[in-house]
Amino acid sequence: MTFNSINFALFLPIFLILFYSTYKQERLRDIILLIGSYIFYMFWYWQYAALIALSTIVDFHIGKRLDSEKQQNRLALLITSLTVNLGILATFKYYNFFYESSQLALGLFGIFIPDLYHQLLLPVGISFYTFQTLSYTIDIYRKKISHEPSFTKFAVFVSFFPQLVAGPIVRAKDFLPQINSPITINSKDWELGFQMIFLGLFKKIIIADLLAYLAVDAVFDNPSTFSSFDLLMGIYAYSFQIYCDFSGYSDIAIGIALLLGLKLPINFNRPYLAQSPSDFWKRWHISLSGWLRDYLYISLGGNKGSRFFTYRNLMITMLLGGLWHGAAFNFLLWGAFHGLILILTRNAIIEQSFNLKMIGKIIINFHLIAFSWLLFRVSDINTFNEYIGGLSELSLTSSLSPLFYLVLSTAIIAHVIPRNFIERITTKDFIALPTLFKSSVYAGLLLLFVGASIGTPTFIYFQF
Repeated sequence: MTFNSINFALFLPIFLILFYSTYKQERLRDIILLIGSYIFYMFWYWQYAALIALSTIVDFHIGKRLDSEKQQNRLALLITSLTVNLGILATFKYYNFFYESSQLALGLFGIFIPDLYHQLLLPVGISFYTFQTLSYTIDIYRKKISHEPSFTKFAVFVSFFPQLVAGPIVRAKDFLPQINSPITINSKDWELGFQMIFLGLFKKIIIADLLAYLAVDAVFDNPSTFSSFDLLMGIYAYSFQIYCDFSGYSDIAIGIALLLGLKLPINFNRPYLAQSPSDFWKRWHISLSGWLRDYLYISLGGNKGSRFFTYRNLMITMLLGGLWHGAAFNFLLWGAFHGLILILTRNAIIEQSFNLKMIGKIIINFHLIAFSWLLFRVSDINTFNEYIGGLSELSLTSSLSPLFYLVLSTAIIAHVIPRNFIERITTKDFIALPTLFKSSVYAGLLLLFVGASIGTPTFIYFQF
């Protein structure tokens, strides 16, 4: 089930009615949250709900024992959690990639191994809930949190449906205290929740899907048939497509959680206004970049060593961050590129070379990030070479429609509008309007987005 589907348009009101009728009864409320989350996930492929259940059972019991075992046994328990969770992730997501890589490497020495590909379907959201459960056991191991005594509450933390399949990645220390306290539903959060949902649907359906339909898919599928100008527009368009698609999902997840009296972390903060690669990663997919920093980069040693080891840790973190996004070499190259620009700008190498003002920094950084999306989007190295070759021809004609330029301009303008201006309109001006008028607006938007969502593609990050 996806947010932009008729199934979800039917599921959400039924779920909200059940939740609102039970949320003051803590145990019944938790059961409703848990059942609703599993129903949401099982609409996609019901058998794979067993994988979530397995991770939940393993990490619940390991977390419990981590709080009571002696020090010499705690590391073994943590390794067990890592092995189970990463083992499941590797089997379903990375097995074929590493098998194919091994075939290529061994083939150089004349060694050939039999065909052992598997045809297992990649479980939706596995990269997200795996990182979420791992953060729980690692934090207990580091003695930052205590284990959750209620299995039901822990199971809700792992499977909470708004952010289950595409984030934000939520940490136990932020989520579990909320469901261990009485939940309150207030009108301000309720209205803000609906606004976030509609904002996310607008980003997904009106911006991201239209950019894909009007330019991105055609340009990236056949780059040789487009001019250099159109290829450049294709890169810009994909930059805003993936942003609006992914941040749109996060906005909807945050909005639904607010309807339930729960708060999820902000996952995007106008990333294309970043002035450096490190600033970009403080604004883009904030929950993932924070996870990689706290559980991988710092675990490797962070910047507590020589410059070489700091650079090594940055590169390893970004390579694994790229691999997290997909089991393919283009994602590794994407991660390597980000590792490289983080290293080059860590000591302001680029800024020392140019006396840049703020706008200049934003423009240069945006183009670095946009180029990285080319690595992210292409299907193979031949397409990448074809794309770069087309860009180098410097042909300036355009065959893209005026509607495309309108949609892209809308995406750019919406991205640069000051946040306090938008917040003033949504949280003060609009909320102050008469209830009947606001209800009519919400109803009209709901009908518009439900109708527009029929037949639209799933969110991009579902494949990760």
